[in-house]
This record gives sequence, structure tokens and C-alpha cells, in this order.
Amino acid sequence: MDKLKLLMAASEVVPFAKSGGLADVTGALPKALRALGHDVRIVMPRYYIVDREKYALKVLEGGLGVPMGSMGEVWAGVYEGVLPGTDIPVYFIDHEGFFGRGGLYEENGFSYIDNDSRFIFFSRAVMQLAKKLRFNPDVIHANDWHTAAIPMMLNTHYAYDGDFAYTGSLLTIHNLQHQGHFNKGAMELLDIGWDHFNADEIEEYDGINLLKGGIVHADAISTVSRKYAQEIRTAEFGWGLERLIDINSYKLHGILNGVDYDEWSPASDPFIAQTFDSESMEGKKICKKALQSTFGLPERDDIPVIGLVGRLVEQKGIELIVHAIHALMHMELQIVLLGAGEKWAELFFSDIAGRYPEKFRCYIGYRNDLAHQIEAGSDLFLMPSLFEPCGLNQIYSLRYGTLPIVRATGGLDDTIENYANDSVHGTGFKFYDATPDALINTVGWALYTWYNDTKGFQQMQRNAMERRFDWNQAAKEYEALYYQIKRGRRGE
Repeated sequence: MDKLKLLMAASEVVPFAKSGGLADVTGALPKALRALGHDVRIVMPRYYIVDREKYALKVLEGGLGVPMGSMGEVWAGVYEGVLPGTDIPVYFIDHEGFFGRGGLYEENGFSYIDNDSRFIFFSRAVMQLAKKLRFNPDVIHANDWHTAAIPMMLNTHYAYDGDFAYTGSLLTIHNLQHQGHFNKGAMELLDIGWDHFNADEIEEYDGINLLKGGIVHADAISTVSRKYAQEIRTAEFGWGLERLIDINSYKLHGILNGVDYDEWSPASDPFIAQTFDSESMEGKKICKKALQSTFGLPERDDIPVIGLVGRLVEQKGIELIVHAIHALMHMELQIVLLGAGEKWAELFFSDIAGRYPEKFRCYIGYRNDLAHQIEAGSDLFLMPSLFEPCGLNQIYSLRYGTLPIVRATGGLDDTIENYANDSVHGTGFKFYDATPDALINTVGWALYTWYNDTKGFQQMQRNAMERRFDWNQAAKEYEALYYQIKRGRRGE
């Protein structure tokens, strides 16, 4: 098959800027696609946190004119660099008014009031940059609401532009909760025609919903796990768009994210006290002792350690943990938590650490080295998410022989095989109801297994460490989808 020309448009990309899993995907997937031989290029905003000198960014000669409807033509600069360690071009749209700020989408807990203008501008700039570069992509891969305007623009403003005559679009939904709701006045900036302001396309409650419009106009839609693709067609997980997504389910695909095993591997991890692998687990015991020491817990090998790493927000099930915590503290266990988020939650867990100093410790904030040490030194890892499009920490945990305790939703359900008491199968422990009792009972089940079925627990650890969810497989699934989009656009 002919190699593809692919343009990845995203609001954040690792290592340049990150607020969540979107950046991990857009920083890793292009590498795997490039390894398959495709011409992949990335476009993102040049936030002022992106250091031009550190990444050796060069100015692309000539300005970039970006039509913005009633605002007229807005001019931007473009910087060019590469994804570190690769030859993949990364283009940065530079506009001080829109992106010269302290945050990506918000500051001090408040969203920027002009986020509609910022990302409509960015979406249009992606199109204009492709024209400037004379790069005619087979597929533009848009991600979340920030670039969901691109499929709409392809089918309207650029529908008869020869540069995009055969260009298709893929829209990946990383988290349906965030949709891009704005005042209908933004239609004047989109410049796609008011006839598209209707309930079947972009209109919602007399405003606009950018993600909704992208779903309608994209040639294909993907989510970051198979289970999540099913879930978002239901009222529980659809955030009001379940009917629309169900109508468009013929073009919906679930492709599970991969992880970077070069970074997350206990056999070579530079952040942990002792490396280890599934053939020799002695190093994990050393990592456990080091983790207990780092967090000021009693250094005991006769008690299981449960790790938690993540944002302290409702989605992650923190309220379930809050209501279960005192019951958990009466069990024979230790818990270490690394995370930040809602202020009340930070204060609550800090207080619990003071009340139960020999059983619970936390670090409020984020440190990459501690995240690695928790994965390596814990026996179990808790992820009670209310919803989880994919999730990465449970996959990291598998690699480190740290058995996940998860709510069976989204990517957590796809990646974890439930323990069966009468067999040596399984890689973790699942519960289904989003209740404190379900969490408590499943933690109790995991502890019982640790204390009373040592051989079964160790076999699960080996099972877990042998599982692989890498980007090579995910890239091949995306590749097949890109070819399908290309054939569809060409009428083949």
C-alpha cells in the first residue's frame, strides 16, 4: 500500500505541553506511525511554556494568515521543530494574544473566557499551515473539542479547495466530558455558514458544541478503548451526546492506547531502588522497602502496600475512597497516595495521613520519580474511576507486577483480567458498582488473596508482567482506519 500523509492536530503534545492523557497519545502515536513508514507531521499551539531554545525551534519563513470570519484575517508566526529522538516535524502556531499565557486552557482554576476564539483560530491555522507547506494530507487527525472544528471546516469552508480534495478526517475522543460549549456568537468566527447552526450539527441549547459538530462531520470517530466506545452510547457515559453518538456509531471505533515501555519498565527504570523482572522478583521487595522508607511508613514486608497515583477529581472516584477510607484503615494494609486536584480532597487526605501515620501517607502534587517508585514498590494499585476512557496507570502497574484494583469501566475493563479464585488466571481485581461498599469488599478480596493465596498472587503478578499494550499494535489499528478513510474520500 502507498504510504500515508498524516497531519496530527492537537492542543497538547508530550514533551512540549501536557495536562492529561491526550498529550501522551499525541506524543507517542506519531512515533509508531513513523516506524510503519508514514509521513507524519504534528501541529500544536506555541504556548509560552514551550521553550524555543530547549527544543531548538526555528522560525518558518513568512507569516501565516488565518481567516477568522468577522474578526478578519489574523496573522500568526510558525515555529518548526522535531519530536525529540525522531525526525517527525512539529509545527507550533505562535500568537501572543491567544497562546502567550501561563496555562493551556485555564489559569488559577478558571477557564480562559476566549477559549472558543483560541481554538477556532488554532483549527483554522492548521488548515492554512497545510496549504502554506503544500502538504496535502490523506487524513487530518483531530483530537478532542479543541480541534473538532477541523472536520467541520473540511466539509464546509474548504469543501471545494483543491488542496484538500481528497483529505479525510478522524476525530479522536479522549474524554467526552469536555465538549467545547460556547456562545453562538462563535459561529461568526467559525465562518462555516449559519445554516449549520442547527440541532443536527453544532447547535446545542442555543449555543454551540464544537465536539458535537466534529462528531457529525468527521469521516471517522475513535475513542481510546473498545469499552469506552460502547459506553459513550449510553446515558451514563454519554454526557448528553449519547443519542448523537449512537446515530453515528457506524463510524465509531475503539482503539486502545499503548504505553511507552522504554519509560515504564522495571528492568531498566532509573527511578527505582532496584531493577527486577518477572523471572526474578527480589528487586521488587527492595523497591517496597524503599517506598515505605520514602513515605515514612513502617518498613514491613508482612503487610501489603496499595498505591494510588492520579488527579484528585470526581472522575477518578476520589469520593468513593473518601467514604471508604476509615473502613480501609481498619484493614491490615498500608496506602501511599500521589496526586493533586480539588482543594478539599487535598486537605482531606492530608488529614487522614495525620490520623493514621502508620497506614496512610500522601504527597500532594506530582513527581515523576515518585510515580515510578509507587508503581515498583506497591503490591496493589487502586483505580476506582467513575469513568475511564483508557487509563495508563493500570497498564504501568501490570508491567511492574503491581496488581490493579479497578472499577470495570472503559479502558480499565479492557486491560484488566479479573482474578478467578479457582484458577491461576487473572491480572487484577474488578468491581462494578460505583459504591464505597463495592470498593471496600474488593480491596478486602485482594488482601485476602495476598495473605492466603501467595502462589496465586505471585502467578497473577507473572501474568500481569507478561501483558503488553504497546503503541505498535495501536498504530496498526489506526493505520487500517486511515486507509479506510482515504478510500472513502476517494470513492473507492
